[in-house]
Amino acid sequence: MRFEDHITVTPDVRGGKPCIRGTRITVVDVLEYMASGMSEEEILGDFPDLKPVHLRSVLAFAAARERRLIDPPAA
Repeated sequence: MRFEDHITVTPDVRGGKPCIRGTRITVVDVLEYMASGMSEEEILGDFPDLKPVHLRSVLAFAAARERRLIDPPAA
């Protein structure tokens, strides 16, 4: 699975924050729902446009971003 297939950054949508493709739901919103203790079923129930692959893509996106912060490219 490639998170790039499900996460987009569009300058005029939600201020250019990474969003689930075709929605205005941001990656950070989903991460905050997860961090607050919401289950996958609760998130999917509250946002019928989302599918399990979107939640996995959010986690993959966050992991990739963290990896770039920890392991910056060699100069």
